Amino acid sequence: MIGARSPCAGSSRLVLPILSALAIVLAAIGAAEAASVRIKDIVNVQGVRGNDLVGYGLVVGLNGTGDSLRSIPFTEDSLINLLERLGVNIEGEDVQAKNVAAVIVTATLPPFARSGSEIDATVSAIGDAKSLLGGTLVLTPLLAADGNVYAVAQGTVIAGGFVASGRAESVTQGVPTSGVVASGARIEREVDFALDELRSVRLALRNPDFTTARRIEGTINREVGLEVARILDSGTIDVAVPGVFANRVAAFVSAIENLAVTPDQPARVVVDQRSGTIVVGADVRISKVAVSQGNLTVRVTETPQVSQPNPFGEGRTVVVPRTDVEVDTQASNRVAVLGEGATLAELVQGLNALGIGPRDLIDILSAIKAAGALHAEFVVR
Repeated sequence: MIGARSPCAGSSRLVLPILSALAIVLAAIGAAEAASVRIKDIVNVQGVRGNDLVGYGLVVGLNGTGDSLRSIPFTEDSLINLLERLGVNIEGEDVQAKNVAAVIVTATLPPFARSGSEIDATVSAIGDAKSLLGGTLVLTPLLAADGNVYAVAQGTVIAGGFVASGRAESVTQGVPTSGVVASGARIEREVDFALDELRSVRLALRNPDFTTARRIEGTINREVGLEVARILDSGTIDVAVPGVFANRVAAFVSAIENLAVTPDQPARVVVDQRSGTIVVGADVRISKVAVSQGNLTVRVTETPQVSQPNPFGEGRTVVVPRTDVEVDTQASNRVAVLGEGATLAELVQGLNALGIGPRDLIDILSAIKAAGALHAEFVVR
């Protein structure tokens, strides 16, 4: 049971809408947490993953916004080597091109990608180029961690911004030194993974939890009608492939990944002090505790007055100081008492009655945790 009186109406009108919105968001989070989700939305199938690719290349055709070759020597060396491979001999020549930029090219090789498939490539300048807008990426090999080339990239760069400048002012929007070559990387080598030869499939939970893993195990076993699923730890469920799905593992994964389960999660409070964001899980509980919030405010007001003599009288005009000191101890605030096992909704309601803003709420939650009355993991970012 919470007993409290609201503070002055002016501050309450400003703070209550914020806390009411917070309560609505937290209630929605609690309702969403209790809802069922598909297994595919909370697990990864071990072995089914992408591979990162990286390469070094040149972007040409820039409108005078490329690297300064005298300041960035590796761009000049790369340009000379490229031209020599193409049969152009420029030995001894003074290269002063301003439309070339050295870039790092990255991409992700999707699982089960086949030769000839096309994927997007991200291009980022590593020199002092001003913009990659309108440039063209020259044929660039993309390597994986094993050192082998798995794709080659080439194509027009779609930059994410622009730069406009004059003598007195310049405007930059977005990041013009980074861009994307849409479907610009063609896969040349495949990653071997014999999915159909597997005798069991391991599901890895994205948020490990013993209860959630146990529920997935039970859901799969009930659906299949056999004890094929076995929980290994809080983040792994091993699922044996039934004989009816032998050499058809992909079909079996498709059958179980759309099963619905209700995930569980530990009680957790996440606080971002920089932005004042507070996320509270629906299972957070509070032991019996008293909460009071208020600050001492001292307001000093100066209202000087002018004193002058009567007409034709003796004396002189002077300024007489008048000082008014007001002390506000916020005595109208009261102590809110939260009963044993108070829920999140009761906590928000009580703090709402005290007129607490998001910033003060962070301090109060920290104090409740320090008092040992907040039964949840408290994460400060």
